[in-house]
Amino acid sequence: MRRTKIDPAGGKRLKLPHILLAVSVLYLVFIAFKFPQFLEIASVFSGDDSFVGLDGSAVGEEDWDTSKPFFSSVYKDTFHRKLEDNEYVNAPLMPRKEPFQDETGNSPPVKPRQLHYGRITGDVLRQMNKTMGQSLLERMADEAWTLGQKAWAEVEKMDPKEANPGSVLEGTPELCPSSISLDGEELERGDNVMFLPCGLAAGSSITVVGTPHAAHQEIVPQLSRSRRRDSKVWVSQFMVELQGLKAVDGEDPPKILHLNPRLKGDWSHWPVIEHNTCYRMHWGVAQRCNGLSSGNIDDMLVDGFGRCERWMRSDIADTKESKTSSWFKRFIGRKQKPEVTWPFPFAEGRMFILTIRAGVEGYHLNVGGRHVSSFPYRMGFTLEDATGLEIKGDVEVHSVYATSLPKSHPSFSLQQVLDMSEQWKAHPLPKIPVRLFIGILSASNHFAERMAVRKTWMQSSDIKSSNAVARFFVALNPRKEVNALLKKEAAYFGDIVILPFMDRYELVVLKTIAICEYGVQNLTAAHIMKCDDDTFIRVDTVLNEIKAISHKKSLYMGNLNLLHRPLRNGKWAVTFEEWPENVYPPYANGPGYIISGDIARFIVSQRANQSLRLFKMEDVSMGLWVEQFNSTRTVQYSHNWKFCQYGCLQDYYTAHYQSPRQMICLWDKLSRGRANCCNYG
Repeated sequence: MRRTKIDPAGGKRLKLPHILLAVSVLYLVFIAFKFPQFLEIASVFSGDDSFVGLDGSAVGEEDWDTSKPFFSSVYKDTFHRKLEDNEYVNAPLMPRKEPFQDETGNSPPVKPRQLHYGRITGDVLRQMNKTMGQSLLERMADEAWTLGQKAWAEVEKMDPKEANPGSVLEGTPELCPSSISLDGEELERGDNVMFLPCGLAAGSSITVVGTPHAAHQEIVPQLSRSRRRDSKVWVSQFMVELQGLKAVDGEDPPKILHLNPRLKGDWSHWPVIEHNTCYRMHWGVAQRCNGLSSGNIDDMLVDGFGRCERWMRSDIADTKESKTSSWFKRFIGRKQKPEVTWPFPFAEGRMFILTIRAGVEGYHLNVGGRHVSSFPYRMGFTLEDATGLEIKGDVEVHSVYATSLPKSHPSFSLQQVLDMSEQWKAHPLPKIPVRLFIGILSASNHFAERMAVRKTWMQSSDIKSSNAVARFFVALNPRKEVNALLKKEAAYFGDIVILPFMDRYELVVLKTIAICEYGVQNLTAAHIMKCDDDTFIRVDTVLNEIKAISHKKSLYMGNLNLLHRPLRNGKWAVTFEEWPENVYPPYANGPGYIISGDIARFIVSQRANQSLRLFKMEDVSMGLWVEQFNSTRTVQYSHNWKFCQYGCLQDYYTAHYQSPRQMICLWDKLSRGRANCCNYG
């Protein structure tokens, strides 16, 4: 007997279209509540007078910068940085060691101090009164100022002959041996670093004898957030790095070759050998060898060797020939080349002999006498720069041998770095207003970087004609020989402002204030630009970008960050005491940004009356100051990706992380009318 259908008491059954309709309604309600908040954030940039800006005042329609596709590019930028923050949660945009709080000192303002090399800020850099309750920044600035005064006094007393370039650059040509050997204990006593006085040359080789440790468990915080996966992984890896000279405290030395065999713990779950370079703490593109051959394509060869050799993997089927096909090939006279596939060259608890040989086109790695990988030289690095070998990680080193080393180093003569030619001297400061003043942050022993800037973009027509003026801002070094040479360099070239405090990353924000003060008090600049000494600038293009915006408007231009959140955990964490808000104000990345002269004057005046809030990140501090200025006068925010934060983009305005050799390469391309990059990765 058939059972009759009975509809439920509640009416018709809920269907999928009904569910989708309900979700759509909820989404529209959510947007209705959130949309005004979005417009409030966006209105600072768009200038639409229908909405209120971040400062609470109405923004005029004439402030909209219509020359750029702002919203699409900025929010792509925000999304891109969101991904970067998730991937490198412990890595900062600009590395610093310690956090510090806002400065709220009550010292009365003093007049800037005049030295031979340009007016030096006084209120920012002078020794502050010893008072109770100083912030960490105040204590660091106080200590740096005291040490700087002593260091400068020593320089003033020094005999010019005491400044020995050889001692500054950590070596002398006549003391370079042709070979060096260390056992494991000697290497450990030297902090696992072997000093190579004159670097390497083509034909040099380094042999490491060691034994990888057994894998150990490590906790991965990203995995601990997922309940479905175990947060512990088995790891066994070590690093062999050829390094250059360390530039300043707080900055890692450049990694000319980073070799990282990963026995266990790689994200691919396979043994991997990774190769890379790192300049100014910026990594290039990694070359990963995972057991698959790179092939014999000509552009993939290095001195005739493939970049990656094969080794046995369990996921690759054996491709042995059948007996019939093998017999047929022998019958027709085809040569037989037996294919031998080796296992991964490193194993836990098994001794290895690794040799790194410097060829003509790149480095070649051999383990146990057989070729494993080759890594081509990258733009911006030379063999002579590799003055140190560091070995660290899960490995016990038994011995290290370096042979066929060069007996002299061309860079140990400072005169070969500093080209004492009249053509590189800076023009005196003009007495008439200038369109742009460029303040370049540099370190005391960055002789090569400054010389590269002098020979390249500082030779642009706008700087030669005094439409723009550029000066280096340099603090002091703990070594008096470096300071003495810095003084000589400043006296000769006339383009260095020496800041008499001891250099450290945490105080870079004070250098930015000094740039503003110099641009306001030493000359009359319509706009002020801050950059680093590894930033290449197309000065004419930057001036054209500024010109496109009305001179009546206050301007903040660069590669802007929107809704950027502070990191709350990890080595570079920002505490809630330091920054209680959930997001930073809109700010431009530090390698290159521009402010109008009225904003610079505001910063100097706020600093003079002790009301300027400081934050440990220099670029965020500038964003904060611009936001404060924006509360009384509308600022035109102008964003463009071509103010490059990482490396270089086609048709760039500024290119960051450029080594001296890359600077020369960029200038050569630009002189031919092409704004092309000279990437090393």
